[in-house]
Amino acid sequence: MSELPRSGRPQGDAPGKKHISPAGIAGAVLLAVLWWAAYSRVQGVSSWLVFDALGLERESHVALALEFFLYDTAKILLLLVALIYVISWLRAGLNAERVRDFLTGRKRGLGYVLGALFGAVTPFCSCSSVPLFLGFTTAGIPTGITMAFLITSPVINEIAVVLLWGLLGMKFTLLYVAVGLAAGIIGGAFMDAVRAERFLQPFVIEAMKSPIRPLSFAGGRARLTLRDRHDFARKETSTIFRRVWKWVIAGVGVGAALHGFVPAGWFAENLGAGEWWTVPAAVFLGIPLYSNVTGIVPVMESLLSKGMSVGTTMAFCMSAVAASLPELILLRQVMTAKMLALFLGYVWVIFTLTGWLFNALQGVLF
Repeated sequence: MSELPRSGRPQGDAPGKKHISPAGIAGAVLLAVLWWAAYSRVQGVSSWLVFDALGLERESHVALALEFFLYDTAKILLLLVALIYVISWLRAGLNAERVRDFLTGRKRGLGYVLGALFGAVTPFCSCSSVPLFLGFTTAGIPTGITMAFLITSPVINEIAVVLLWGLLGMKFTLLYVAVGLAAGIIGGAFMDAVRAERFLQPFVIEAMKSPIRPLSFAGGRARLTLRDRHDFARKETSTIFRRVWKWVIAGVGVGAALHGFVPAGWFAENLGAGEWWTVPAAVFLGIPLYSNVTGIVPVMESLLSKGMSVGTTMAFCMSAVAASLPELILLRQVMTAKMLALFLGYVWVIFTLTGWLFNALQGVLF
């Protein structure tokens, strides 16, 4: 990971200090505008390439898989660059030890809640959450808190809440949100209880043990310039991007194949009997799939309308958005196999228990 320079005097007084010129600021603004223009048009361009330029049938498996691949690859790579740059830019002047100490003391429980709540208000799918998870982890945020974010972020967002409310009603929506937040908070506490940070990749552990500190001088603290922050953030972004970009493409490729070729109706036909084993089986089958929570809401409505029990439906859909095979491919770059197994085991257990509970209470609650 990139290191900030150390100095015995404030950089503000250093001879030959570099500032960002007006032209540099204008260039940064232009890049930000171009990034937003590209990000906001990814879906439209992907659809145009597949259906207009290539002329593929709109309902064909190949077309659906290819559109998904183009859209999610571009979206995640753009997010990766932007989020890692912004987090690194903020990290450059952040007293990471102070933040870490605050969140590891008596405030640890509050940290799990804040991590889960932050995940709930960020509109990311399971793969898009990985760049933020990586940024938080390397900034020294405790592993349990980052895991609370990672679990909750793909499960809940405001658009999904609105859709759920409109399609399935207030009671189901509130229960869904409560389960999603609880899964993140409990998961964070569990990961800290088993000291899951031991199972991160060595470069992540090294970054956590040696968080970036603000420059100091004569017992004081130097004020970083915009150029200092930019140089550090640019190096961090380049380092991380080179490490994971090919895994983004591989992961999304797997997700696209699942998205295009696995029919949602199969699950209702084979898991709709309501037997006890259908819940763990639904979670097991849902984990490899790749969908965002907004896209899973209509699937949830369809499964319920076809007679699948509430608990089995909720367990399947939550597992499908909380974890995915593409996400696991990305996370493998920052987690060892042991930590991935912990993560998957927790997701399987918590959503299986949730499904059994709601199946048992279905007659009372609905």
